[in-house]
Amino acid sequence: MSYSLREVAAMLGLSPGRIRSYASKGFLEPERGRRGELRFGFRDLILLRTAGELSAAKIPSRKVKRVLERLRVQLPQGRSLTGVRIAADGERVVVRDGDAVWNPESGQALFDFAVADVVAKTAPFARRAAEEARSRAEAMSVDDWYALACELEMTSVDDAIEVYERILKADPDHADAHVNLGRLLHERRAPAAAEEHYRAALRVEPRHAVAVFNLGVALEDLGRLRDAIAAYQRALELDPDNADAHFNLAGLFERRGDKAGAVRHLKAYKVLATN
Repeated sequence: MSYSLREVAAMLGLSPGRIRSYASKGFLEPERGRRGELRFGFRDLILLRTAGELSAAKIPSRKVKRVLERLRVQLPQGRSLTGVRIAADGERVVVRDGDAVWNPESGQALFDFAVADVVAKTAPFARRAAEEARSRAEAMSVDDWYALACELEMTSVDDAIEVYERILKADPDHADAHVNLGRLLHERRAPAAAEEHYRAALRVEPRHAVAVFNLGVALEDLGRLRDAIAAYQRALELDPDNADAHFNLAGLFERRGDKAGAVRHLKAYKVLATN
């Protein structure tokens, strides 16, 4: 399924001239319609969405074009693109896909230096806090363990996972611990395990908007598209301003050939993303 130049311009808020420019540079892979007009697929929309957001972040147009050219061949094949996040980080552009972070201009994996500095300085304190907590486990409340796990996520994911599991042994109905543990497992390419925790959180708190949205992402990565659509729709019932839910739904409707549904959600995404 594909979209016309006019439809793409309306959905993403980009001028037709800019879209043609990106296409002429080879950043996109449009098809030609029966009358020779440009037709764009959803992968092109991902790149164009990125271009619009980077331009809004005042990244120079020359750099935006260079990023798009290289990102086109770096985006993951054979899995959903909706989990990929591209953003401006100061003067750089960084791509995040789960726990992988890279610079599309160089193609090299990277770790944000500002975050790395903080991690380097706080890691010893976090490890010490974890050791002290284990030594006085009986005096630690569930809330204390949860606060520690949140801190450990930045410095040691393994320790954070261990603490979340400890919390859930003590309190199997701790919804936020289920959600956070599910997210960490999902980032480690274990969406089935993540699904279990998101569903456990929802049994406790059926209106937990983050758990519902994250469940949709896990189901999408598991290839259960109908269930993912239902989860994203539920996420929008709980949080109508969830722009990412609209964008992800657009991708799923596009994949099942529902152009009207895809366009509807892309337009909703545009409204929310520009407000």
